[in-house]
Amino acid sequence: MNSWVNLDAVWKIVVVGLVTGAGLPALFALGLRLLNPSGPSGPSDPSGPADEAAAVRPTAGPVGSTLAGLIFALVLAAIGWGIYVIVNHR
Repeated sequence: MNSWVNLDAVWKIVVVGLVTGAGLPALFALGLRLLNPSGPSGPSDPSGPADEAAAVRPTAGPVGSTLAGLIFALVLAAIGWGIYVIVNHR
């Protein structure tokens, strides 16, 4: 081990940074994707009435909504845990 650099601490910082910096936003994006499934988005003619396009837009099913809710709860729990660790760090 180098006396100038604590490689164990650097490794922990990199892993936590990747998980929280890339993993949580990716989970949030997955939750949003589950709430807005792909499918027919209405007529391809943009000159048609806007209400008609909104009426045929697909909605998330019960499984997608439940999974999205669980993912959002996980993201909120991670944020809360991070705030707790920062506030109670002694």
